[in-house]
Amino acid sequence: MKRAALAMLANNISPPNLSIMQDEGFTAGRIKTEVLSGLTVALALVPEAVAFAFVAGVHPLVGLYAAFLVGLVTAVFGGRPGMISGATGALAVVMVALVAEHGVEYLFATVILMGILQVIAGALHWGKFIRLVPHPVMLGFVNGLAIVIFLAQLTQFQDPDSAAGGYLQGTQLYAMLGLVGLTMLVIWGLPKVTKLIPAPLAGIGVTALVVIGFGIDVPTVGDMASIKGSLPSFHIPFGEGEGIYPPAMLAPFNFETLKIILPYAVILAAIGLIESLLTLNLVGEMTGKRGGASQECIAQGASNILTGFFGGMGGCAMIGQSMINVKSGGRTRIAGITAALFLLLFIVVASPLIEQIPLAALVGVMFMVVIGTFAWNSFKIMRRVPLIDAFVIVLVTVVTVMEDLAVAVVVGVIVSALAYAWQNARRIHAVTRDSESDPGAKVYEIQGPLFFGSSDGFIELFDVAHDPEHVIVDFKDSRVADQSALQAIEAVAAKYEAAGKQVVLRHLSRDCHQLLTRAGHLMVDSEDDPEYEVAVDYTVRTGILGGH
Repeated sequence: MKRAALAMLANNISPPNLSIMQDEGFTAGRIKTEVLSGLTVALALVPEAVAFAFVAGVHPLVGLYAAFLVGLVTAVFGGRPGMISGATGALAVVMVALVAEHGVEYLFATVILMGILQVIAGALHWGKFIRLVPHPVMLGFVNGLAIVIFLAQLTQFQDPDSAAGGYLQGTQLYAMLGLVGLTMLVIWGLPKVTKLIPAPLAGIGVTALVVIGFGIDVPTVGDMASIKGSLPSFHIPFGEGEGIYPPAMLAPFNFETLKIILPYAVILAAIGLIESLLTLNLVGEMTGKRGGASQECIAQGASNILTGFFGGMGGCAMIGQSMINVKSGGRTRIAGITAALFLLLFIVVASPLIEQIPLAALVGVMFMVVIGTFAWNSFKIMRRVPLIDAFVIVLVTVVTVMEDLAVAVVVGVIVSALAYAWQNARRIHAVTRDSESDPGAKVYEIQGPLFFGSSDGFIELFDVAHDPEHVIVDFKDSRVADQSALQAIEAVAAKYEAAGKQVVLRHLSRDCHQLLTRAGHLMVDSEDDPEYEVAVDYTVRTGILGGH
C-alpha cells in the first residue's frame, strides 16, 4: 500500500496536459516550436530578472546579464535539455546583506567562488545525492514553489506611482485583473483550437495588442526599470579602485576578502545546486528523461564563474520558466539557447518594444504556471499515504513559503530520514529456540536491521541471567549496519562474559563480515556455507569483545 501511494506521489508531480512527451527530431516544425518557446521564456524572464535584481539591491542589468549568461551556458552544457536557468529569488535574498555591507563587486567575486564550488561538486559527483530526496519532499517542494510563484506575482499589482508602494486601486486594478484573466483565457483556450503557436506567447501577444490598441493605463515592463543596455563586458572584480557600478569599490584580492565571501559562496552554491537538481528531476518526470545530475552541477558552476566575470548576479535553475518552456513544447537545447539570445536582443536592441509589454500579460502566464505546477491531487493523496509522509508534504510546503526552497528540502529530508530510522528501529526482535546441532545451547534468531536506532532494543532482547552457558546469535534475517551495532554486540558479549557464558555469532553477510573484521573487535573463524557464501562463527572469548 505504501509503495503504491508513493508511486501516486510521483505521478502527480507533473503538470497535466503536456502533449509532447518525447523529442521529435530536428524537423522544421520542431525547430519552430523550440524557437517560439524560447521567445516566450525570454519575455517571462525580463520582469523576473529585474525584480530579483531589485531584491538583491543591484542594478537591473546585473540581473538581466545573469539571466542571459547563466541561461545560455546551462542550455548548451546542462544535464537536462528543456531546463531554463537565470537569476532567481532564492539566491537574491541571500545576496542582500553582502551587497548592502560590501558592494556589488564583492557579489561578483562571491558568484565566481560559488561557481568554483559547484564545479567541484559536479566533478566529485555529489549531484547523485539528490536521489535521497523522498517523493513526499518533492511533492511538498512543488506545492510550496507554486505558492511562492503566486505570491511573487502579487508585487506586480503595486502602483508604480505610489511612493509608499501601495497597490493599484479602482479602474487600474480592474483593468489589471481583466487583462490577467484575458491572458489566462487565451492560454487555456488556444490549445483547443491550434498548437501552431505556444499558448503563453499568444496570451502575451493578444494582451499586449489590446493594451496598446486601446491605450489602457496599466503597469508595463518599462515601469519597473529600463532594460536598455549593451553587451556584457569582461570585468575582474578584484583589485583597487572603483568598480563598474560606482560608488562600489573593487574587492581586494586577499585573505580578508575570502573570509567575507566564502560563507556566502557556500550558501549560494548549496541553494543553487539543490534548486537546480530538483528542477532537473521535475523536468525529467515531465519529459521522461533521467540522469545528468553531475553534468548539471558542472554547467551551473561554469555559468556562474562566467557570470561573475561579466557583471552578473549569478543564478540557478528557474522552475517557473522551465515549466513555461516545457508546456510551450520546448524539449531540446534550442529553446534554452534561443531564450538567452532573445533576452540579449531585448537588452541591446528591442528594449523600447519590450518595455511596452503589460505586466498583466506576464502575470497571467505565471498564474497558469502556478495552476499547472501545484499538485492538486495531493489533498487526496495525503489521506492515503502514511501519516508521516502527509506531514512531510505539508511541512516542506510551509517551510518553502516561509523560508526558502533549499531549507525546506533539507528539513524534509531530515524529518523523512529520522522517521525512516525510527520505523526500522522498531523492527528489531528475536525468535528463540533450542539449537539442533548444539544440544543445550539457546539460539537467538535476530530479525530486523541492527544499527544506531535499534542498538538499545537489540541489547534488551537477551535474558543473560536465565540463558544457558552456550548462546548462539543468528543474524540470518538481520544485518549489522554501523559502529553502533558493533558496540551493541560488544555490550551483549560483555554481559555474557561477566556471567561466565559463551556467545557465537552466525550467518553474517559478507559486508557485515568485512565490517566486523575491519573493526578488529572479534576473532574470526570462517568456513564455507553454500547458502550464504561466507558463514562466519564469531566466537566471543574473554577479553576479545568487552575487555579491551
